[in-house]
Amino acid sequence: MPYSHLLLALSVVFIWGTNFVVIRWGLDGLPPFLFAALRFAFSALPWLLFIRRPAVPWHKLAAFGMLLGVGQFALLFLAVRADISPGLASLVIQIQVFFTIGISLLTLGERVRGFQLAGLVLAVAGLAVIAGHVDATLTLKGLVLVIAAAFFWSCANVVAKTVGRVDMLGFMVWISLFSAPPLFLLSWWLEGAQAMAQAVTHASLGVWACVLWQALGNTLYGYGVWNWLLARHPAATVTPMALMVPVFGMGASALSLGEPLPGWKLGAAALVLCGLGVIVLWPRLRQRRNARGAAS
Repeated sequence: MPYSHLLLALSVVFIWGTNFVVIRWGLDGLPPFLFAALRFAFSALPWLLFIRRPAVPWHKLAAFGMLLGVGQFALLFLAVRADISPGLASLVIQIQVFFTIGISLLTLGERVRGFQLAGLVLAVAGLAVIAGHVDATLTLKGLVLVIAAAFFWSCANVVAKTVGRVDMLGFMVWISLFSAPPLFLLSWWLEGAQAMAQAVTHASLGVWACVLWQALGNTLYGYGVWNWLLARHPAATVTPMALMVPVFGMGASALSLGEPLPGWKLGAAALVLCGLGVIVLWPRLRQRRNARGAAS
């Protein structure tokens, strides 16, 4: 991978990691469902007026949009508001990798492999350490909400696997059309029209910057560049970079918000990241070993 492409990949994982701190800042001025709704509204408009809809059936666009918007981000924003620190959220949400594997086993007929089980055991051990340290920065409710958000993200991933290789920038723009309306309805129902109006009229420039960062930086730039890289390099070269997302997330939360990083939290992070590393890196290492064996 050329250095310019490596820098692009690093810029994406940096944005995705530090985005958890941006979520925390935005929630200081907006209720969670409204914040998520505005994020996807600005991801859709005005861009769908200029970007052609990708060759994806409407029902798959709708399914992905609902799962990602209402399922993942509504629950994630709700959790980060008061029940889990941004750094821990950036780590726990990565459990979606294991949910994706499990759902693929059930729906797509894929087989479980030994290295996947080993990675799962490590990650579950890390989650157990986290669950054993419920305190002011983490409640059981927050942990359950983020795990549920990871589950819905994994469901969206399975839908995306059935779509094939498409223009992901256009895909993200058009799925946002199905994410924003139900999120606005949820906000109106659960947060109230008065709270919505008050939040929008009193939101500071910093809060609106958080909304735009979510829409343009995290959604359109992040997914657009990531899939541009996947189209030009093997997935085994690009996807391991995503392991740095919780590293940036926990580091940014510690530096910007003063989130403590005690030994148990670093140990849990090491277990989860090692589990993810086994899942992502083992096939690549095995392929290299087989190639060397064939060459000799």
